[in-house]
Amino acid sequence: MSSSEVAHTEIDLANPTTNERIDAPLAGRVAVVTGGSRGAGRGIALELGAAGATVYVTGRSTRAQPATQYGRIQALTEMPAVPGTIDDTADEVTRLGGQGIAARCDHTDETQVKALFQRVQAEQGRLDLLVNNAWGGHEVFSGVFDAPFWERPLDEWDAMLDRGVRNHLLASRSAAPMLIARGGGLIVTTTFWDRGHFLKGNLVYDLAKAAMTRLAGAMAEDLRPHRVASVAVSPGWMRTEFVLAGHHTDEARWRDHAELAGTESPRYVGRAATRTHAHRLTHARTHARTHARTHARTH
Repeated sequence: MSSSEVAHTEIDLANPTTNERIDAPLAGRVAVVTGGSRGAGRGIALELGAAGATVYVTGRSTRAQPATQYGRIQALTEMPAVPGTIDDTADEVTRLGGQGIAARCDHTDETQVKALFQRVQAEQGRLDLLVNNAWGGHEVFSGVFDAPFWERPLDEWDAMLDRGVRNHLLASRSAAPMLIARGGGLIVTTTFWDRGHFLKGNLVYDLAKAAMTRLAGAMAEDLRPHRVASVAVSPGWMRTEFVLAGHHTDEARWRDHAELAGTESPRYVGRAATRTHAHRLTHARTHARTHARTHARTH
């Protein structure tokens, strides 16, 4: 499912329940966004915050311990320091109307992942949404977009499969029992999908993203009986911090670069994820009211 397909879904939020504001359709809901320091993760976290959610923003980059693993991409883009931390994102979530909570977590470490979700359960008593976005691919970015597989570095496998696909599986394994216990919820996996077309020249990237899409679908089948959904969301070409740095510009001046005309803000995919969750809540409430009325008429 592409971000444009989700974002243009018609969603009726005109009839909020008694204690729910129309401008905060996710008030009272709890989300975990992995890899939330920058890029799509940050964009999604901000939109969830704007919708009133409590958002645990996770990742390794903090103000106290800034990112140090992006040396290759920094050298290519002449970026002196990598922007963004989970603290920055959490603060912005709160400023937008939600509650942002920064939670440092190395998503390759199963012990840390389990501890994260135990913390959420202890502090909130619930989980409504997991966004799988932690991704190690940028750590091995070479600037080469089109090369045959035998010429590509093998460390792409570790970064994209072990620190990409595996990250998503680990987080989902801890989140699923919490969502099932709630009787519903949503797992969103950010991926790349070009309607089944092979991404020529970048085999491991293509393989990793295809695996993420397949993972989201397979999890959906297992979770369906428990009223928990799992979807893969594929954004377009986003104006992430790394993309802007690669073109030596920023969000305020990107329109000066014609080659960026087809890009989209990371908050666009955030709106897609937020509306998807809000739509499920509206549907669930409608179903519950219909069931209650039917039950009342038959008894």
